Amino acid sequence: MAFVKVGKVSEVEPGKSKVYEVGDRYVAVCNVSGNFYAVDDLCTHDEGSLDQGDLDGFEIECPRHMARFDVRTGEVKALPAVVPIEVFEVRVEGDDIEVDL
Repeated sequence: MAFVKVGKVSEVEPGKSKVYEVGDRYVAVCNVSGNFYAVDDLCTHDEGSLDQGDLDGFEIECPRHMARFDVRTGEVKALPAVVPIEVFEVRVEGDDIEVDL
């Protein structure tokens, strides 16, 4: 795996997420109080886009069926999902957000 620049810190508002296309996958970068987390953008329940859901603290909610996941660990926090989402290490270099893919 290698770190890949996906976007800018200024593009992801606190309490929000933004999806970036990296190769053949979509990664949602979440800003939780100035700390950045990156997760696979697909809900493991029905492959809905997570970035369209709410980010509440460390939990992101799928807008389709309200499954919730911890953006730090990928752990399922609310059904109907039962399989965790993939998470990626993030680093910030200046204004650049880089994700280890």
